[in-house]
Amino acid sequence: MKHENKKGTIQDINGPIVTIRLPGVQNGEQVRIGSLGLYGEVISLEGDEALAQIYESTEMVRPGEPVEGLGHPLSVELGPGLIGGIFDGVQRPLEEMFIKAGDQIPRGLSPLPLNREKLWHFVPSDNLEPNMPIIGGARLGVVQETETVEHRIVVPPTIEGELIELAPEGDYNLEETIAQVRDPRGQVHHLKLYHRWPVRKPRPYQGRDNGVEPLITGQRILDTFFPLLKGSKCAVPGPFGAGKTVVQHQVARWANADIVIYVGCGERGNELVDVLDNFPKLKDPYSGRPLMDRTLLIANTSNMPVVAREASIYVGITIAEYYRDQGYDVVMLADSTSRWAEALREVSGRLGQMPVEEGYPAYLASRLAAFYERAGRVETMDCGKGSVTLIGAVSPPGGDFSEPVTSHTKEIIQTFWALSKELADARHYPAIDWVDSFSADVGTAAEWWHENIDRGWEKRRAQALAMLARDAELSRIVNLVGPEALSSAQRWILEGAALIKEGVLQQSALDPVDTFSSPHKQFMLLDLILTVYDEGATLIELGVPVQELAEMPILARLRRCKELYDSSQTDQLKAFRVEALNVFKAIHSEYAQRGEQTA
Repeated sequence: MKHENKKGTIQDINGPIVTIRLPGVQNGEQVRIGSLGLYGEVISLEGDEALAQIYESTEMVRPGEPVEGLGHPLSVELGPGLIGGIFDGVQRPLEEMFIKAGDQIPRGLSPLPLNREKLWHFVPSDNLEPNMPIIGGARLGVVQETETVEHRIVVPPTIEGELIELAPEGDYNLEETIAQVRDPRGQVHHLKLYHRWPVRKPRPYQGRDNGVEPLITGQRILDTFFPLLKGSKCAVPGPFGAGKTVVQHQVARWANADIVIYVGCGERGNELVDVLDNFPKLKDPYSGRPLMDRTLLIANTSNMPVVAREASIYVGITIAEYYRDQGYDVVMLADSTSRWAEALREVSGRLGQMPVEEGYPAYLASRLAAFYERAGRVETMDCGKGSVTLIGAVSPPGGDFSEPVTSHTKEIIQTFWALSKELADARHYPAIDWVDSFSADVGTAAEWWHENIDRGWEKRRAQALAMLARDAELSRIVNLVGPEALSSAQRWILEGAALIKEGVLQQSALDPVDTFSSPHKQFMLLDLILTVYDEGATLIELGVPVQELAEMPILARLRRCKELYDSSQTDQLKAFRVEALNVFKAIHSEYAQRGEQTA
């Protein structure tokens, strides 16, 4: 609610933490400080004195300068024009700021997040008439935001009552009234194409639901081995150089979600430059349109103010909830939550709060849990089912998964894609460790795979993981005493595991064919490799030397199937399967005849 602005003065400055005297200010309220008008947020209150965290550098700001209370908490503008946008950590549009100020953005510059001049074609809902009751979240009409996204204009969640008037179909800017609602107290609310919502307050919904289908990313090790449901929570931990950012880019590009929100939280500038440069050039594989037609970027690099980094996560999740409330499946990628936690640590240190594990504040675990809990699949107020899938990268120092951010995150999330420096050093990408990773969604995902792809999915997945686990045990024996200590059957297990690693688990993000693998292709590759392994195991029992099998040319081609056939060439993949099995049948016949002659 809008209040009359309050006036006060700066008392003390400690980096991004500023002590102010501002009578009547409320905890959580946004303020503007100093002659530059820097934005901040009240985080502690004692009488008329308050502590505010400032989203920009406070250099050259002095005690005694004016402070203004804005009467509302840190909020975001939600309406048409978000998709395709690039914002900073407090929803300032970076392109607009560049136009106004160039490369060096001055402090205090705060253009409006959404364009007030652009006209949007509004089509009202057919089922709404004057004098009928209406609730928060009800759909007023639609605006075609991009070629891909139909933006559903909803009543703000805090407003309900009687619909007095609904604008006819036509072109409107964001400041024009498109509906009027009289609440039970008699107050008339003039609704526009956009509204504001506080970022630290989850948006309401009718009820929470369980996920029913996996998020298809096109990455075999994710979809087949460690599936993630739409509306679920996932962490991608890994040390520097293990490929966290590439994994997130691949998910952002190929996920079968309606909306993708990428939050670069405290990451290196060159990584975010890659995102900002490449995403606008990419095509959406599902619509053929530019990828930015369903993507929104929030960029907050490591050299930007630490407090804005802390806010960026909440800005991203609030926008994600807004599109969820329109009935969309939204994926939000946060890169990385470790940098967000470091921002919490710095602010708590300046506040003099008691540090606990590795200097992090005592409330780290509860903040992480509250953030991840905003993911989920829900029944919206008026737009059916919608979901927010949260994927947070974690950057543990030295790859130590026992450090606080990783360990607390691991207790909260349902899917864990652990990246390995050893695999990355061996050029095995994506470097996701099949030993440390897990998914709690396999049971539900199996129902989808059995219904839509093949009923053998769960059995084949379990067989492959068991073979990889056995491979780890046998590899330790080989390292100690050499391969001669193994039987032929054991050496064939090593060969089968190598086929799975190279033919299924490895996947190049840069290969035009292999960068994406459909669920059908994923299962066909896994099933083919395991069938070849089973055929080979039968031949081993007949007495075929394992070396002869390992040197078969068909195995070299099998390793390359993933990049020889794209997801549409399933018929060619089936033909290769027949060819490979015929080779094994020929060897089987040959050795069976030898056995008969010997007998």
